[in-house]
Amino acid sequence: MKSKKKKFSSLSILSIARVNPYKNKKNEKYMNKNQINHFKKILESWRNHIEKKINYEKNNILKEQINFPDPIDRAVQEEEFNLKLQNNARNIKIIKKINNTLKKIELNDFGYCASCDIKIGIKRLEARPTANLCIDCKTLSEIREKQIIK
Repeated sequence: MKSKKKKFSSLSILSIARVNPYKNKKNEKYMNKNQINHFKKILESWRNHIEKKINYEKNNILKEQINFPDPIDRAVQEEEFNLKLQNNARNIKIIKKINNTLKKIELNDFGYCASCDIKIGIKRLEARPTANLCIDCKTLSEIREKQIIK
């Protein structure tokens, strides 16, 4: 019986980092040292987790390589490898986004919308730590994208 794949959510990102959702304190400044450390921990833990997954999959692909005499079995194996490689490529893109976000933290440019320069918000950043647009700008971006595709 195949194991069910867990759906990845922001809660699992927080659980990977072993942190609870951030609780704002009264009159707390946005993107203070505590909040920055909170997101650094999340991003670094998430990156480490993904890197481990990539290495695990690479090793698995090498171990599972069997030269099947039956062309159908070989085709199934190749398709499985292709899916794993696509998943690894997607994970590598996520790592690049995480690294870019960590650079933004170092440059004190984290937590603000790249388009309108307003606060993105703690809850949105916990849901998607690599977000660089506020919810309004992201919505407008998606609407424009849909119009271009049609």
